[in-house]
Amino acid sequence: MSFDFLPQLPKPNLDDRKYNDLVEECLLRIPRYCPEWTNHNPSDPGVTLLELFAWLTDQMLFRFNQVPYRNYIVFLEMLGIRLQAPAPAQTALTFYLSQSQTDAVRIPYSTEVATLRTESEPAIIFSTEQELVIGTPQIKHLLTADVAEEHPQQWRDRTPPNHQWHRFEETQLFEQPTPGNCFYLALDAPDNSIQGNVVAINIKGVAARTTGINPDDPPRQWQAWNGQEWEPILRGEADDKTRGFSFSEFNQAAQNSVQEGADVILHLPQRFPAWEFGAGNTHHRGHWIRCIYTSPRDLQPSYSSSPSIVGLSVRSIGGTVNASQCVRVERELLGVSNGKPGQSFELQGKPVLERQSDRDEYIELRLPTGEIQRWREVPDFADSGAEDPHYTLDSLTGTVQFGPLIREPAQLRQKTQQRALQQAWQGPTQRSPSRHNPLETRTQNGTGAIASLSELLERQYGKVPPLGAEIYMVAYRTGGGSQGNVQAEKLTVLKSAIPYVKHVTNYGAAVGGVDAESLDEAVLRVPHLLRTRESAVIPEDFENVARKASRSVARAHCLSEAQTTPGIVRLLMVPQVSLETVDWQMGMHPDEAFTLNERLKAEVLDYIRDRKPLGIQVHLQEPEYVGVSVRLKLLLDPSYNHPVTQAAIREQLLRALYRFLNPLTGGIDGRGWELGRPVYPNDIVGLCQGQVMPGLRHVGFVELYELRKYGEEWFRSSLPEPAINPGSLGLICSWNDGDSHLRSHHVIEFAD
Repeated sequence: MSFDFLPQLPKPNLDDRKYNDLVEECLLRIPRYCPEWTNHNPSDPGVTLLELFAWLTDQMLFRFNQVPYRNYIVFLEMLGIRLQAPAPAQTALTFYLSQSQTDAVRIPYSTEVATLRTESEPAIIFSTEQELVIGTPQIKHLLTADVAEEHPQQWRDRTPPNHQWHRFEETQLFEQPTPGNCFYLALDAPDNSIQGNVVAINIKGVAARTTGINPDDPPRQWQAWNGQEWEPILRGEADDKTRGFSFSEFNQAAQNSVQEGADVILHLPQRFPAWEFGAGNTHHRGHWIRCIYTSPRDLQPSYSSSPSIVGLSVRSIGGTVNASQCVRVERELLGVSNGKPGQSFELQGKPVLERQSDRDEYIELRLPTGEIQRWREVPDFADSGAEDPHYTLDSLTGTVQFGPLIREPAQLRQKTQQRALQQAWQGPTQRSPSRHNPLETRTQNGTGAIASLSELLERQYGKVPPLGAEIYMVAYRTGGGSQGNVQAEKLTVLKSAIPYVKHVTNYGAAVGGVDAESLDEAVLRVPHLLRTRESAVIPEDFENVARKASRSVARAHCLSEAQTTPGIVRLLMVPQVSLETVDWQMGMHPDEAFTLNERLKAEVLDYIRDRKPLGIQVHLQEPEYVGVSVRLKLLLDPSYNHPVTQAAIREQLLRALYRFLNPLTGGIDGRGWELGRPVYPNDIVGLCQGQVMPGLRHVGFVELYELRKYGEEWFRSSLPEPAINPGSLGLICSWNDGDSHLRSHHVIEFAD
C-alpha cells in the first residue's frame, strides 16, 4: 500500500516476483532437473501442478509483503492512536400538546423519540439534549411603530386599559400603511419558560373589512428577538389562519371572526431571552415578537388599508428542543475489582459517544466501606501517578482500562548488577546475604521492611481499584453514525408516554451523523497529526485545529489578513454530510445540507479557545454558496437515439454534474470544489468527455446560469454566463429543489 501524504522514498519490495514470473522460472528449470520431461504445454498435468504451486507461492509473497503495513499499524498502537467513535446526528424535535395547559408541562432530559420500525429497518432512536418546558405565556404589551428598528425605541403603546386582552377597542396594526410598519408583542412567562415553545396567538378582527392583499400571499413577516437578531418564526403560510389579518376563511364559512378569532402558530427560538427595549422613560421588558409589513414583490398585492383587531390572546401548544441520535444508559455495573493492576471491563453499549462532564458521564466506585469515589477519564496513563484515580475508555470498543503495573526497561541493567552481587556473596569469603544490599531500599511506611528490587523497578500508572469495590458507569451515551441522518418528519414515535403530549415530529432533516473511523482513515490522519502543532498560530494551524475540533467539520478555510480585521481570525466552515444518504439525482441544497448550526459553532469555538493566542478572536461563518445550473445539448450516435437509452444517459450525467459541482465531492480530484474557483464551460465539456457513455459523439453547447442568495431568497440569472465566478469567499454547489420558478436544476437535451 502506498501513501501519497508521505515522502515517496525508494522502498525495496521484499519479493517482487509475480505469478507469471514464478511459472516461467519453473519451466526454465525443467530441462536442468528433469530432462526427460519434454511436454511443457499448459495441457500437461505437470504444468498444471507448476501453475498451482506458483499461485500458492504468489499468495504467500503477497502476505509477506504486508508485513511492513502491519508493522506500521503496530507503530500507531504504540503511539496510542485510537479509532475515533462515530458522531451522532442532530436535529430539532417538536412536541405538541393535546391542548394548552394552565400549568407548565415539562418534557424530561433524554426523552427518546424514534423512527417507525419496519420489517427490514430497525428503529433509529434520538434523545433530547435538555429539558423542555412548555410554559404559560401572557401578553404584556402591544406596540405599533412606523419603522421596524433593530433595537426598537420609537413606538406607540396600544396596550388596552387594565390589560383587557380578550376584547378591546378596534386597533389598527399598520397605521400608514406603508412597508416597514410593524407591531410588537411583549410576552411574559415565569422563569423564561417559553424558550423554544410553539405558541398560538389568537387574533380577533373584523372579517368584512377589505385590506387589498392576496390572502394566500400576504406581504408580512413574523419575527422574534433571540438576543442577537430578529429571527423568522412562521414556518409556513398554512400556520396563519388569519390569512394575513384578512380573516378570509371566516367570510367563506360565514363564521364570526370577532367572537372566535383565528390562530397564528409561531415557533419561538430556543434562545429566547427576556429583553428590554425602548428609549428615555418608555422602557418595556419581555420576550419580544413582531410582525412587519414587508415590501411587496413584483405582482404581489399590498395592503390598501390597515388591518384592525379587537382581541388578542396567547397560549403554548408545544415546544422544540434539540436532540441527537443516541441512547443514554445510566448506572451500569461494570463489575467488582479484584485489587490487581491493569483491570479492564467492557460496557454493554457500544460505541460510546464523547463523554460530557456536565451530564454525569464518569465512573464511580462504591467501596466495601460504603464510601463513594469519583474517578476521572484520561486519554492515557503517561502522566498518571500511583494514587491518581484515572481510567481510559475506548469509545469504539467500550473497553474501560484501569492503571497497569509496568516494569521499566532499566530493570535489565539492575538485574545484571544484582546477579553480580549475588555471585560475589557466594564466593570464597561467603558473605552472608542477610547483610544490607546496596540495591535494596527500605519502604516508605516506616516499618523498616526491605523492598525487593522488583518492587523498586515496577511502576504503577494510575490507581488500582481497591479489592471488592463495585465499579459503576454513572451514565454514558451510545449510538451515532450516518444511519442517524434521517429525513424530515420521520421521528414520530415517542418511546415513553408523557402526560398531555399528543405527538412529536422533526421538521428538519437530521444532519451531522458520521460513521466510526476506519483503519485507512486513521492511517491518513496520523502523519498529519504528528507534523502539526496543537496550538493555532498561522492560518494553516487554525484550519487544522478547526478540523480536529469535531468530526462534523468537513472543510475549514482561514481568510487572509486582507480579508479580515486585525485581531480577528475568520474561518469559513463546511459541515460534514453523510454522502450515503444523498440523492445524487437532486444534488445538495446549501440551505439544508451546509448550514452551520449553533451547536457545531460552539463545539469548534470551545476547542479552539485553549489553542489560540491570547487576545485573538475567532469568528466562524459559512462560505458564500453560489449555485450553478447547467444546460447542455448532446449529439448521440443514431443507433442510441432511443428514449430508454437517452434516459439512462441523462441519469448518469445528472449524477456526475451534481457530484462535480459540489463542496464535498466536486472538483477535478473529487475532494470538493476549490474555494473561489470559477466554473467554465470547458469544465463541463471535460466532465462529459470523461464519462463512459457509449454513443456520445459530441457536446453541442454548454450554458451556465448563476444562482445567488439575496436575503432569504435565491435568484437565477436570466441569461447564460460565460463563467460563474463565486468570488474569493464563494463556493460552487448545485441542486434541484423542484421549484419551477427558480429552475435550479440541470437541463440535458439531445440533438436530433
